[in-house]
Amino acid sequence: MRATIRVYWRLLVAGFRRQSTYRLAALGGLVANATFGLLKVAILFATVEAAGGELAGYDTGLMSSYVWLSQGLLGSVNLFGGSDMAERVKKGDVAVDFLRPVDVQGAAIVTELGQSLFALLPRGIPSVIIGALVVGMSMPDYPSAYLLGLVSVVLGIVISSALVYLIAASGFWLVETRGIQMLYMVVSGFFAGLFVPIALFPGWLEAIAHATPFPSILMYPIDVLSGRVDLSTSLQLVAAQLGWLLVIAAAGHLMTRAGRRRLEVQGG
Repeated sequence: MRATIRVYWRLLVAGFRRQSTYRLAALGGLVANATFGLLKVAILFATVEAAGGELAGYDTGLMSSYVWLSQGLLGSVNLFGGSDMAERVKKGDVAVDFLRPVDVQGAAIVTELGQSLFALLPRGIPSVIIGALVVGMSMPDYPSAYLLGLVSVVLGIVISSALVYLIAASGFWLVETRGIQMLYMVVSGFFAGLFVPIALFPGWLEAIAHATPFPSILMYPIDVLSGRVDLSTSLQLVAAQLGWLLVIAAAGHLMTRAGRRRLEVQGG
């Protein structure tokens, strides 16, 4: 057990270190986050003011929190669908991964988690600081929101990594997964609340969003961390994240087992 934990820890650290080599890319991401954050603030503030100063429970302070927290998390949650594992499956290099004494799915998710956690340092946290200093934000004044928010953020990152692994695993049958990646990018960003809070959706569309795992990636962590929801609702959102993670992990496990058998049939 300790040996397994040690292996996953090393994979986490390896992913973190690997991503840390792309420092100029991280700086470019921060500039992009700040730029688009200011554009979103201008548009959404105008929307709130046109609605009389409050829209679906959002005032300008809470809307600013939504904008800058979403921009801060954008570099850490994978809403684009691409991954190194997808390329390894496509090229057949995953056959080597199956020979290693570590779970392929777990290794892929943990490695991407390490990369995503690094993105919080040069890109995520500075984006939030810029928003707080330049525009201002409404944040909770009780510590439980931050503790639960941290848990929710980590769960969101893990869920996004697990979902992206499902796309990669579909390559055992499809080989080329770029079409699914494009579809995922459109659907996940919309239902995760990347463009506008899902509370602004029509009732029927909001219900559909909550029936998918995508709000667990971005919207739920923002709601918990910003204090938009109370402690009881925050616990419910975190519980929903845990539920989705279990379902997605189980689906990934089944797809990995089936994909391995198919790979052995194809490759001998």
